[in-house]
Amino acid sequence: MKFTQTQQQRIIELDLTGEYVAKTEEEFASLEEREAAFREIDQELIKENQRRLVEFIDHKHQSSLRKNEFKIVDSLTQLGFSEVITPIKLAQGHLKKMGINEEHPLWKQVYWVDDGKYCLRPMLAPNLYYLLGYFEGSLSKPVKIFEIGPCFRKESRGSKHLSEFTMLNIVELGPTGDPCVRLKSLIEELMSTLELDYYLEEEESAVYNKTIDVMVDGVEVGSAAIGPHSLDRAWNISQPWVGVGFGLERLVMCKEDLNNIKRVGRSLIYQDGARLNI
Repeated sequence: MKFTQTQQQRIIELDLTGEYVAKTEEEFASLEEREAAFREIDQELIKENQRRLVEFIDHKHQSSLRKNEFKIVDSLTQLGFSEVITPIKLAQGHLKKMGINEEHPLWKQVYWVDDGKYCLRPMLAPNLYYLLGYFEGSLSKPVKIFEIGPCFRKESRGSKHLSEFTMLNIVELGPTGDPCVRLKSLIEELMSTLELDYYLEEEESAVYNKTIDVMVDGVEVGSAAIGPHSLDRAWNISQPWVGVGFGLERLVMCKEDLNNIKRVGRSLIYQDGARLNI
């Protein structure tokens, strides 16, 4: 006899780190034994969620997502990067300049507004491309910028996907030295700041053809690319560049060893990892 489907779902929803998920497969000799085991696990998980919520409200006063965001901003500005702020509403034409049209897989994931003339940006790259196109002809090199902000995609359901998420994009136009070495040094700087172990994997990309993905325990937390690229001409860019984008919620999920990205995203169900309606 196993936990009921309802009991299993309850354990999964309350389990912060996934430590108790394996217990959902346990076998019990009787109904009484099963119910007693469930009550014990349920109370333990309720206490842990409440403990984390109290810690957040009484002591931390800032979510792990925001805390790490500020840490990243401080680190990048000390490295000479300038933080830019661009619109959340993106013109359809700018999306198409990224090679994303009606036939592209990402097109169906876009939230359209204003009768399809604009969308809620599914990525930061178009706006940063626009700025780099202007900066190339007006500033000395290298030009080092970054942005942190919300993006939106109609993502499939899952423990690692959000329809509203926070992106970090770091771009350097006209890097000195070997671009690949420079890119890897930027990734190392960021991951060291967050104290996360990682490894790199080459991957095919629907936008950049080929990327270098940043992986933590099998989870893709970031994706990097090197230019010149075929997209550059549309944005009036002719110089080499390096860039890497990260999903902040994924970084925090891995850093906090949480089992569900929704725990660290914008939510009315979770706050700083703790489930509220328990």
